Amino acid sequence: MLTMQPTLLIGPSDWDAERMPRQEFARRIDVLWQHESEASRAIVFGNRHHHGELAYLTNFVPKLEPAVALLSRSGAHRLFVGSPNMIGAARPLTFIENVSPIQDMAGVIARDPQRSLIIGADYMPATFRQAVTEAIGASAPAADATANVWSRMRGKSRHELDAIDAAVKTTGVARKAMREALISGAGVTKVILAGEAAAIAAGAQDVRTLFSLDGGRTLRPFFVSVEQAADPLMAYLAVRRFNYWSECFPLFRTRAEPSRLYEQAWEAMKSALSAIKAGVATHDIAQQIAAALAPYQVHPMIARAFAQRMGLALDEPSRTDIGASFEAGEVYSLRIGAVDGSSGGMICSGMIHVTADGVERFDDGQS
Repeated sequence: MLTMQPTLLIGPSDWDAERMPRQEFARRIDVLWQHESEASRAIVFGNRHHHGELAYLTNFVPKLEPAVALLSRSGAHRLFVGSPNMIGAARPLTFIENVSPIQDMAGVIARDPQRSLIIGADYMPATFRQAVTEAIGASAPAADATANVWSRMRGKSRHELDAIDAAVKTTGVARKAMREALISGAGVTKVILAGEAAAIAAGAQDVRTLFSLDGGRTLRPFFVSVEQAADPLMAYLAVRRFNYWSECFPLFRTRAEPSRLYEQAWEAMKSALSAIKAGVATHDIAQQIAAALAPYQVHPMIARAFAQRMGLALDEPSRTDIGASFEAGEVYSLRIGAVDGSSGGMICSGMIHVTADGVERFDDGQS
């Protein structure tokens, strides 16, 4: 779901060794060397928009300027960040102890020619990528391992599932605050901001929101303050905690009874949840959902993405694309919605963990 992004990431991103132990990162990095046995190091790039791979391997999330991790097979890892003034702020965000200004990166790479893996090269500005390529040199060209890292990011460890669970519960805190604001008679802007403020107070790194002013037919970001009240109010809410994302489509109401559209969407959700398990084709589930929603049309907001992989990125095709089948160990946001000419639109959703036998639902504590 495309939303407005903050100019500066300000939420807490410190590395928590109890929540995401050093051994977890060591396991992930070890897989890199299995991808190419002759590689001695990996060069991992990230910026404030595209940093899932960097966070996966180092826990580091660039808040403003780009960063590069230089991972070594020997374990002597280094991290290069913005200016020298940024080093102190960067140290708590990662387990890597050797942190240097990014201006030193090319010299360090060039001084020790090795067979390299490169990750996130397509996010690099052209001049930056040229500098990295020249530093690597022609004698030991780098192999792009980005897609391989994406495939590893899909299956979630117990530590990752716990981080996603924390994100889901933070959406519950935000939903509670939004519901209370709506009941108090607040306008749309105050309702949405109440949810964002509650999520941030609960430790969210990032919060993204959309809302509907046309009965759920469309969702939009803020362009101007909306003082009018909306009851019912459909919204979109995404929260990041401990680097991992959760999303939902809450519907708030104080007076209106559930519509037939609402009830049928949730029936379709129950049907899909009972059918999803590892190996099931996503196309088959899409057809099952469409049949369960008939005669209503699938909501255009989720027509091309009734499910999306969730983890360290909110919307990063192709690694957040659903794929041809549901796979064991992966986490998805399942979205089911429909539109009706008279009653508007409705989207319901759920965060799910797929297993060989079915799905495990995350609980936000508010449902």
